Amino acid sequence: MRSTTTLAAGLAPAHRETLMDEAREAFFDAGARMFEEGRDADRFWIVRTGTVTLDLSVPALRPAMIDSLGPGELVGWSWHYPPRRWHLGAEAMSPVRAWEFDADAVRGRCAEDAVFGRAVATWVGNVVAHRLHAARVQLLDLYAPHGGGAPR
Repeated sequence: MRSTTTLAAGLAPAHRETLMDEAREAFFDAGARMFEEGRDADRFWIVRTGTVTLDLSVPALRPAMIDSLGPGELVGWSWHYPPRRWHLGAEAMSPVRAWEFDADAVRGRCAEDAVFGRAVATWVGNVVAHRLHAARVQLLDLYAPHGGGAPR
């Protein structure tokens, strides 16, 4: 499932080129928070080097790590869908070099070119599906009683 979440697997070369026209370099030190759950999602990143962890707030507990992302992975999908607020948090696990994108600019490109827009929407949708699955598995591992539950 992970393969469709990378830039190379998620977008055709022409669409990658269009997206990369909007890229600028970004750097994060290990331990730096990239974004916080619930805040405005006005940008996104594609990891070049390093590792980013995604986490989910859990009341009365520390955030649960949901997934880790490496080179080629999209960091952040909330920018694409209203209300454009982060659904997870993200932190640089190691020093991270990334391509950063302004969400308004990319959404503008999507509106101008319907084929590009559909390609981006499909890619981002695949990322959302992957992250939902990862969150479900992680939360079941953390909070489901082991061996519990009645057989179906």
